[in-house]
Amino acid sequence: MVIQWFKDLDPVFQAFLATCFTWFVTALGAAVVFVFKNVNRKVLDVMLGFAAGVMIAASFWSLLAPAIEMAKETGIPAWIPALVGFLLGGIFLRLADKFLPHLHSGFSPNEKEGIPTGWRRSILLLLAITLHNIPEGLAVGVAFGALKANLPSASLPGAVALAIGIGIQNFPEGASVALPLRREGFSRLKSFWYGQMSGMVEPMAGILGAAAVMLMKPVLPYALSFAAGAMIFVVVEELIPESQQRKNTDIATMGAMLGFAVMMTLDVAFG
Repeated sequence: MVIQWFKDLDPVFQAFLATCFTWFVTALGAAVVFVFKNVNRKVLDVMLGFAAGVMIAASFWSLLAPAIEMAKETGIPAWIPALVGFLLGGIFLRLADKFLPHLHSGFSPNEKEGIPTGWRRSILLLLAITLHNIPEGLAVGVAFGALKANLPSASLPGAVALAIGIGIQNFPEGASVALPLRREGFSRLKSFWYGQMSGMVEPMAGILGAAAVMLMKPVLPYALSFAAGAMIFVVVEELIPESQQRKNTDIATMGAMLGFAVMMTLDVAFG
């Protein structure tokens, strides 16, 4: 039986398979270029809002809440690992944003961020999404790595729910790389290739996250909170502003509400 087979796997391999799934959904999002050259902007904004809602819910139910529960067993105030890890996650993404050359979707080339570079727009767009996929892969990896610690707040259904939630919100991320490239004249195949590449980092980050917490159990609450902080940074710095660019604020907000509700249901029902 497939479910039992998956349960018997090593947590690192479970994390690898789970993040391969999230990468696959990114590729599905990029594959829309084989059908469309453009997607209705309102639809895209709803999808971006949905992705933001999923990440916000996952940051609390799948990451911060378990981190606080685990920290209670260490004898130190439970809020310390949550606070420290959360802030470090945001600081890490801010520093990466500051130094890694990248360009957010919908921005002109003269609005690129990071150190000055002559890299092409396609590479800068790819790097923007790739950078923000790192905490998602880490989050899934840490969730599966926590299973090895045999802590009550860590569960296989919860880790799987997190992977499913992140996978769902990866669909618009793949599309948000591939579609702008297609509009700029790239072939469908090349646009798809760049779009799916943005999710390639997630399996690597997932393996790293799972292995790290298995080898260093005391850092687990900090690692979970770190992933939460990085994900919230992505939501506030990237997903929400992009979903509001074309003034579709109401439908983008409702998309975020729906995404939050879906991820909350997944985590509470199966966690």
